[in-house]
Amino acid sequence: MVKEFQNIIFLAVVSWALASCVTARKVNYMQEPDKYIPNYADTLSFEDYELRIGDRLYVYVYSLNEEVMKMYNAGGTNASQMRQQMTQSQGGSYDLYTYLVQDDGTIDFPTIGKIPVQGLTTRQVKRQLERELSALLKELPGGYSTVSVEVNMVYRSFSVIGAQSGRYAITKEKMTIFEALAAVGDLKEFNSRKEIKLVREKNGVTTIKTFDARSKDIVNSEFYYIEPNDIIYIRQIPGYSFGINHVTTVIGVTAATISFGVFIYSIVQTGINHVKKHYGTTTTEGGNQ
Repeated sequence: MVKEFQNIIFLAVVSWALASCVTARKVNYMQEPDKYIPNYADTLSFEDYELRIGDRLYVYVYSLNEEVMKMYNAGGTNASQMRQQMTQSQGGSYDLYTYLVQDDGTIDFPTIGKIPVQGLTTRQVKRQLERELSALLKELPGGYSTVSVEVNMVYRSFSVIGAQSGRYAITKEKMTIFEALAAVGDLKEFNSRKEIKLVREKNGVTTIKTFDARSKDIVNSEFYYIEPNDIIYIRQIPGYSFGINHVTTVIGVTAATISFGVFIYSIVQTGINHVKKHYGTTTTEGGNQ
């Protein structure tokens, strides 16, 4: 009887352990598509980000005229140093050196005034500023009307919910989904790579797309690049609250469970035998009387 009980517990625990195992199939990236891992059509494209209300722009004006440089660049602050500091920052005092896209879709630029930028790319804003500044400065002595303008969006970020939740900086113009996952410390064993949801707003329309990050075809798809303000939702694999990902762990859990089961069974069986013996003796003595 004890042997049968041990076998039942062993089979139950092994079945549970195998079902709970985190296999390489579930967590590895760049896998070949098959009937379980989708393939994606070659739809890779990268579109320049179109500015929205609430975005912030860093603008640096280059000119051979030192007075022009000081006028537009916060007293001639070094461009590369300032840009790097603002890329690593999330605002604060550096907001003084940036231009906010206001509710009417414009930025307020010195000596020019309001410039419509909503819906434009940073390249388009750059060309527009160069045209307007060159026209404005052509009357300056020395003939330094030609200027070059650098325009960058700062404080760019994406958000993650469901796992390693938080807001993370986008540190380069083209950031891939794998770089985004690396930025959050990669996914844990029980975070689903099979159904990652990407929430994106564009032209006032919010879309939710689901993709499988395990497929190597992802590098050719529309899901490969992320954009500022994207939200990445990563859910937990259904049915898992903790995991078993090593054979030694499976063996240890199985052995411990069997030992505990046998211990409980022994206690129960001892109690049953004791009751049988007690009531059996009482019955016999009562019959003899």
